[in-house]
Amino acid sequence: MRAASSQGALTPSQRAVISRLYTEGPTTTAALARAELVRPQSMRMILAALEEQTLVERTPHPTDGRQVVFSITERGHEAITSVGQAKQSWLLDAIDTRLDADERRALAEATDLLKRLVQE
Repeated sequence: MRAASSQGALTPSQRAVISRLYTEGPTTTAALARAELVRPQSMRMILAALEEQTLVERTPHPTDGRQVVFSITERGHEAITSVGQAKQSWLLDAIDTRLDADERRALAEATDLLKRLVQE
C-alpha cells in the first residue's frame, strides 16, 4: 500500500500529522506534539517540512498571540484524498487478482465479523 501512495516523499511522522489535521482540524504545535508523542521541537521541524510543501499553513492563534494554529491546505486535502484513493485501488486490485473465489468469500465473512465487533 505504501508503494501505491502518491506521498512517498513524506515521512511517516509527516503523514501522521497531516492526517491528524485532516481528521481533527486546526491545532497548535504543542497540541500536535502531545498527540503524536514527540517533543515540540520535533513537531516544529515536521510542520516546517509540511509547510514548505504547502500541505499545511499557519495562522495566528485567535486568543494567544504567542502561538500559531496549523491547518491543512487545499493541496493537503487533495494529497490525503489521493493517498486514500490509491490505497483503496491497490487493495481492491490485490483482492481481485491475488485471491481466489473462496478466499474472497472468507475475506467478506471476516469483514462482516470485524464490522460487528466494532459496532458493539
